[in-house]
Amino acid sequence: MPRFAFRIEYLGTPFNGWQRQDGQPSVQQAVEEALARLNPTEPRIAAAGRTDTGVHATGQVAHADLDRDWDPARLLEAVNHHLKPAPVAITACARVTEDFHARFSAIERRYTFRLVARRAPVVFDAGQVWQVRHRLDAEAMRAGAAHLLGLHDFTTFRASLCQAKSPVKTLDEITIDEHPYPAGQEIRFHLRARSFLHNQVRSIVGTLERVGAGAWEPDRVKQALEARERAACGPVCPPQGLTLTGVGYPQDPFA
Repeated sequence: MPRFAFRIEYLGTPFNGWQRQDGQPSVQQAVEEALARLNPTEPRIAAAGRTDTGVHATGQVAHADLDRDWDPARLLEAVNHHLKPAPVAITACARVTEDFHARFSAIERRYTFRLVARRAPVVFDAGQVWQVRHRLDAEAMRAGAAHLLGLHDFTTFRASLCQAKSPVKTLDEITIDEHPYPAGQEIRFHLRARSFLHNQVRSIVGTLERVGAGAWEPDRVKQALEARERAACGPVCPPQGLTLTGVGYPQDPFA
């Protein structure tokens, strides 16, 4: 059966995460049902990342085996037609070899988290940013984040129900950019790693927000990391500011 890779964009707000669940709307279900309109049987798709409830994506990657050898451009248009009106879109489609796997072939994942600091309610970006009411010190957050780069035991920064076999991960990049925002301030956190633990990004951002707010000294991030205890972590921030922005492979299937 021919295998196709898809790059997928979605708003996570109306979905109970990526993964299909009985009785709950999911992105996976929306894409599989759209593909089923084009295939004799409903295909099951595998994704690079199982994003949580409320988390968005601009660069999710998934693959599926279909009965027909479609022209990728026609398949993209057909799937997008059947996805309407769900806030999900296929932005790229490619025929790939049978050994390509969206999850297991990936060599990196990239996430961006948007945090807005202002007193007035956020209107146009509601549901796509985490809002706090106090100004943040971006330089202090960078100093705290520097302790997290590289290979570490991230037990402190993973969910208690995380199913990963090991808490040891390598964080290849964490950059923090400050952007102007109407009547306030926007901070963007960019993180890159081969893989992440459950809630790792949200735990890191929630902890760094405490540094930016002045409640934590930057060195306390190092102490929390070395404690290897969930209780040492700062608060876990809400999901709506988080977006899966890209997945890397040894060879880009959409090049």
